[in-house]
Amino acid sequence: MKHLTILGSTGSIGVSTLEIVAAYPDRFRVVAMTAGRNLELFARQIKAFSPRIAVVAAQEDVPRLREMCSGVTVEILGGVEGLIAAATADETEMVVAAIVGAAGLVPTAAAIRAGKDIALANKETLVTAGHLFMNMVAEYGVKLYPVDSEHSAVFQSMEGHRSEDITRIILTASGGPFLNTPTEQLAGVTVRDALNHPNWSMGRKITIDSATMMNKGLEVLEARWLFGVPVEKIDVNIHPQSIIHSMVEYVDGCVIAQLGSPDMKAPIAYALSYPERVATGVKPLDLTALSGLTFFRPDREKFRCLGLAYRAIKDGESMPAVMNAANEIAVEAFLEGRLGFMQIAQVIERTMDAHEAHNLKSIEEVLLADRWGRDRAREICRGMVN
Repeated sequence: MKHLTILGSTGSIGVSTLEIVAAYPDRFRVVAMTAGRNLELFARQIKAFSPRIAVVAAQEDVPRLREMCSGVTVEILGGVEGLIAAATADETEMVVAAIVGAAGLVPTAAAIRAGKDIALANKETLVTAGHLFMNMVAEYGVKLYPVDSEHSAVFQSMEGHRSEDITRIILTASGGPFLNTPTEQLAGVTVRDALNHPNWSMGRKITIDSATMMNKGLEVLEARWLFGVPVEKIDVNIHPQSIIHSMVEYVDGCVIAQLGSPDMKAPIAYALSYPERVATGVKPLDLTALSGLTFFRPDREKFRCLGLAYRAIKDGESMPAVMNAANEIAVEAFLEGRLGFMQIAQVIERTMDAHEAHNLKSIEEVLLADRWGRDRAREICRGMVN
């Protein structure tokens, strides 16, 4: 029996994780779970999985959630202190880090310091503070399992092989909903258009990141820290079918790839049950039903966010944290109708232009860089007209 804390249980990763838990009650038990503002779903999850601790991000939501869960034996907490309590609960052995954005930074760090293994779905943890987190993972002797489909694919493709034999990691990208949309038409796309991903069912923020291809830039940064491979050895290929989730090339010219139907339950289950595998209900892959598998290089002029991510990687130090913060603010503004789709990249670029990269020596300094990036991006957004 593995005891879990799920950070972000009402998001797409959290919901899929709970589906795996429900399918294997003899293998997994939820000790603690956290959520944002979707209190109705969270209350149903609490009643279904009976965690000892339940945490809402906003302290002001605690009384309402307690009322919704009256009669249920559960400790309901709120705010950052509550998130830390959930992440460090005594019984917990593994923390599923699925909070979207930089908000996952503090509780994930607390979990590592408490000696908990991490199933990492939160890209931003390594994007903003990769060197700090990987040092903590080594210092506290915990295991870090990737949940992102691409990084899980790389992890699986490296099993049984020596990391020093790797010549290249190839991350695949679907290209999102605008892969074949002419660049001149992108300025007029709507939120509904951008949320219409052709292959994957994901949360709103990551779906927009997929549409701009910022998600792939974040994944390059994440892969650099997860696998200890220099950025020069990490390529991105557009693969519209989303069947090959990523590949690893070795010194002998062989390439190992991981394939499967596009369903996040597969990489989640692998992280939870590693080194074993469990049935997930994911649709079996029928290669004979495919018309073909295609690959090509991304257009960085069209998808400018990918180029900005590579720029942040090159600048290093605090720049990835600032870039990530600006992206979160710009995506939020787009989803709220205050910014056009093509203006997302403009906000990020102008925020980065205003920042002088500097060394980050602690999580607190990362949070300061994040706050600076958010404040500057908000200021830039206010000065732009959709």
